Amino acid sequence: MKKRVWMLTMAAAAALALSGCSSGSSDSQETQSEAAGTTAQAEESDSQEASEESGETAEDAAQEETAEGGSTGGTLIVGFDQEFPPMGFMAEDGSYVGFDLDLAQEAARRLGLEYKAQPIAWDSKDMELDSGNIDCIWNGFTITGREDDYEWTEPYMDNAQVFVVNGDSGIETLDDLAGKVVECQADSSALAALNEDAELTSTFAQLLTTADYNSALMDLEQGAVDAVAMDVVVARYQIQQRDADFAVLDETLSSEAYAVGFKKGNTELRDKVQSALEEMAADGTMKEISEKWFGEDLTVIGK
Repeated sequence: MKKRVWMLTMAAAAALALSGCSSGSSDSQETQSEAAGTTAQAEESDSQEASEESGETAEDAAQEETAEGGSTGGTLIVGFDQEFPPMGFMAEDGSYVGFDLDLAQEAARRLGLEYKAQPIAWDSKDMELDSGNIDCIWNGFTITGREDDYEWTEPYMDNAQVFVVNGDSGIETLDDLAGKVVECQADSSALAALNEDAELTSTFAQLLTTADYNSALMDLEQGAVDAVAMDVVVARYQIQQRDADFAVLDETLSSEAYAVGFKKGNTELRDKVQSALEEMAADGTMKEISEKWFGEDLTVIGK
């Protein structure tokens, strides 16, 4: 009898022990599962935060790179005045064309860069360049008076600032401009030259500025102004295209040279474009482009 009771007691104890082990194992598994889930969530959260931080850093770096040197990673964005034929302007089909744009497109091709012509307001060109919206200013851009403001290529064309008048105006010399209304483009080389010649401008009845030379020449044609100060290269082209009774005074306002301007410090891209220009001059491509737009070679690189 005692033996039987003892056996039953042992069996009960064993069952109780097994029950305790089973419960402990289940609790342990649940605890481990919960811990694993918490760890996974934490890792996922950390991974997501790291990804977001990495994305922000990459975006910031891209913006910083663009601001410092423009979009030179694969695209050459050329800033130009779309109302400045024949250097750069909008054709009848809406495309952007011109002597300078042809040069820029060829340079980009040789450098393995995608080419993009970006029209800009001329009086906002510095802001566009400094912000990285454009990589360079390539549009009959005069070095004279701006020597220390940009990184420049070597000049590729000579130019002069002249006065355009109506053929029947009777104006033949600079002295004849006394008492006359003269107009030029805002923030242009012509305006800079006029501002430096107080002796001349003091004789004008008025000195006006306008957004572009197309508007200025329309004002001249309609008699709203008596003379327009502008680039001789552009003046001759405009006279030919308009078939207007305009004349260019023999006396010039100033002599200057065209080059490509880059943001200060961006010598790397400047040097690459300079090399491309020299290659184009050496193999005759630059001469061909000049003859296409002017009927003669007006370029000066390598000469």
